Amino acid sequence: MNARPRPGFPVRLDRPAAAAARPALPAAQRSAPAALAPAAQPRPGRAAPTPQGLGLDSQAVRLAMVKKLAAQGITDARVLEAMGRIERHRFVDTALATQAYEDTSLPIGLGQTISKPGVVARMAELLLAGLDPRKGEPMGRVLEIGTGCGYQAAVLSLLVKEVYSIERLRGLHEKARENLRPLRLPNVHLLFGDGMAGFAQGAPYAGIIAAAGGEAVPQAWIEQLAVGGRLVAPVASAAGGAQALLVLDKTAAGVQHTLLEAVHFVPLKSGIA
Repeated sequence: MNARPRPGFPVRLDRPAAAAARPALPAAQRSAPAALAPAAQPRPGRAAPTPQGLGLDSQAVRLAMVKKLAAQGITDARVLEAMGRIERHRFVDTALATQAYEDTSLPIGLGQTISKPGVVARMAELLLAGLDPRKGEPMGRVLEIGTGCGYQAAVLSLLVKEVYSIERLRGLHEKARENLRPLRLPNVHLLFGDGMAGFAQGAPYAGIIAAAGGEAVPQAWIEQLAVGGRLVAPVASAAGGAQALLVLDKTAAGVQHTLLEAVHFVPLKSGIA
């Protein structure tokens, strides 16, 4: 699996299938800044760090959001830490920055939104819950359907080994690239293409997470999910189009579906634009 060429940052999928392998990441992008490198688990009795920065850059602002997430029921320490490290205000328009740490979705252009912090954390927690705790390893390669502004990809980059994130809207793909470029996250690969088709070149995936919902999970996603892998996505749960979170576990015996709470995501669409 490791011998297969991996795409660089970013990738375009609107090329012929026979296109040559993409170049690897440049050397300058192979090490993340220390501020964004995954941190070790807190040691018992270790004092909490003193909040740094001012205004929206203050760590205290993010920690306040994390406390709210914990109060809502998010318990995975890895997820809470990642949510506290990624600066959400850098992924929204300047005019909306003061609302960045509220538990609300915000418009990001082209009729799309950045998901609520609570929803991002909930889906990440569900995804990680599919890991076998006996292995004691982080989740491997994850496919994200719907990059949007890049926020969820940044959060996932601190939780899994590798993130492939695909976006069908060129404008958002470019926006995510600009938002993520300063972070220089070496394990995030941005893809421009039809998310309903997934990205077979990177399969199999240990996890798949979607930020758009349709009436059913595309068969391509299930095929690209590894045996033992988990998929988290919104799906229409009623004729009226109401959505619910779906957790799909792929086992050697088949797939298992679990429907959870109601959510509201933009509709899943095919093609590129």
